[in-house]
Amino acid sequence: MSSASIKKIIPCKKKDLINMVLDIEKYPEFVPWCIAGKIHEKNESEDLIEIKGDLKVGKKFLNATYTSLVLYYKEKDKILVTNIDGPLNHLQNEWRFKEINDQTQLEFDIDFELKNNLLNTIMKKSFNLGLNKIADAFEKRAIKLFKNV
Repeated sequence: MSSASIKKIIPCKKKDLINMVLDIEKYPEFVPWCIAGKIHEKNESEDLIEIKGDLKVGKKFLNATYTSLVLYYKEKDKILVTNIDGPLNHLQNEWRFKEINDQTQLEFDIDFELKNNLLNTIMKKSFNLGLNKIADAFEKRAIKLFKNV
């Protein structure tokens, strides 16, 4: 399995960053290797938003779609993501948000394993580089959308 953690201060309000993370249909506009994002189901209650959706990741001819369950716990300012279907044996990631002086401290943990052993071995070698590129993409998107708001 591959796992990693990232902690960043993003210059935007917590609410804006959370909404951006939950808007998976916009991921292809800024997330590296994300080809498509689709929400199939979204339910909201007083303290929870539950989303079932797909992300198609890869390059033009080498890509895969995985379905995940996204749970946003409003009171805890935490998003948990687990895989439902697709090329992953296991996926769990957690986003934690804390507002500090009109900025947001973001903590992100991910743990995953692909079903394909060869791809899993390849991913382990470049995992941290790829994760940093993705984290930087979220930060740049947030700055672009919300820095002057």
